[in-house]
Amino acid sequence: MKRDLVYTVSQVTEIVKTALEVAFPQVWVEGEVSGYKKAASGHVFFNLKDEKSVIKAVMWQSTAKRIAFDLKDGLKVICRGKISVYEPRGDYQLYVDLVEPKGKGALQLAFEQLKEKLKAEGLFDEKRKKKLPLRPRTIGVVTSPTGAAIRDILRVLERRYAKLHIVIYPAKVQGEGAAGEIVEGIDALGAWPGIDVLIVGRGGGSIEDLWAFNEEPVARAIARSPVPVISAVGHEVDVTIADFVADVRASTPSAAAEMVIETEEAFAERISSQARRLGELLRYSLQDMRADVADLAQHRIFQNFQVKLANLGRRVDELETRGKNVLRAERQAIAEHKGAALLASERLGNIARRMLRDHRAAWERLTSTLDALSPLAVFKKGYAAVWKNGGLLLARRIEDIVEDETVLVSFFKGEFSARVESVDRKKLLESRFMKEGS
Repeated sequence: MKRDLVYTVSQVTEIVKTALEVAFPQVWVEGEVSGYKKAASGHVFFNLKDEKSVIKAVMWQSTAKRIAFDLKDGLKVICRGKISVYEPRGDYQLYVDLVEPKGKGALQLAFEQLKEKLKAEGLFDEKRKKKLPLRPRTIGVVTSPTGAAIRDILRVLERRYAKLHIVIYPAKVQGEGAAGEIVEGIDALGAWPGIDVLIVGRGGGSIEDLWAFNEEPVARAIARSPVPVISAVGHEVDVTIADFVADVRASTPSAAAEMVIETEEAFAERISSQARRLGELLRYSLQDMRADVADLAQHRIFQNFQVKLANLGRRVDELETRGKNVLRAERQAIAEHKGAALLASERLGNIARRMLRDHRAAWERLTSTLDALSPLAVFKKGYAAVWKNGGLLLARRIEDIVEDETVLVSFFKGEFSARVESVDRKKLLESRFMKEGS
């Protein structure tokens, strides 16, 4: 075989490279991403594959940072670029200058990816969100100073509460650098002394116009804000990542302004309504207490006790009257029989001593009877009383006791509170005493 021309490896590689670059100065290639790797320099390397073939792809850092969504293995994409040869290894590869996800827009995919990421971190959880203040004095607003949103917010706030103090942080709300300015505004007003709540937003627009509020730095700035944040982006149908992270989402900037403060009339009516409700609750509570006291006073135990006290009082009066009558009779007898004065004096002394003994014995009997009738005497025998409602209502029947209720149990020496675990209304008291007696 005749060798008319011999090429070096470099020459062959150069010829192939030139041919490919001339044949494919710009080409769209569809495939599935595999072997994705991002170098420390920011350059991205991956493969595009289909059922039969694989082609290597390179994306320089300047291009990679413009991609709104995250490339990852398994993602089906359409790449635009040129085909050339990496001469040191002789590999042909696609040099990518644009990537689009297949089947949906890049911004929509980026939105979904970031939403899933932040949701997994818990930034959307309701438990971490702060409540709006009832009566804010100072409101911070992060938005464009020339947009329709700030005019709507100021008009509503002015109409509803003219004395409200408003601090505006001017920021770009779309285009390059907008996300950074919004983050600066949130951080600055969050640290501003006296700021009670923040409104962050803008008027409506396309997904591209609203995109600054879908960027991760803005979402994280809202999440770390020390004061509550209301997201007021676009119209009611517009939904952004900021809406999910914010403490409250408003459908429009005007709605955010209406949400952040109540009118003076509504606030006054709310206070009046609460005062009326409190008064009614107090009246009902006092009525219940009066009824309980009346029921307790009418109980037969206390009625019998009062009757017996009255009877004992009458007996004491009778004994006292009898004693006075006897003394009066003896004095009269002494007056009639002056001759027997010494004998009468001795007799009178004996009678007085006897009466004193009788009175003392009667007093001791009365005292013993009163002690026996006292509820404390019942407690001394080992019984106890059960009280409800913090010790205000005596439980007289098993029907008065309900489960999970806290009761107060009083003994002769002390008392304790207990929570009722269960109530058995079928068990008879006699059966328990019979068991103890056996």
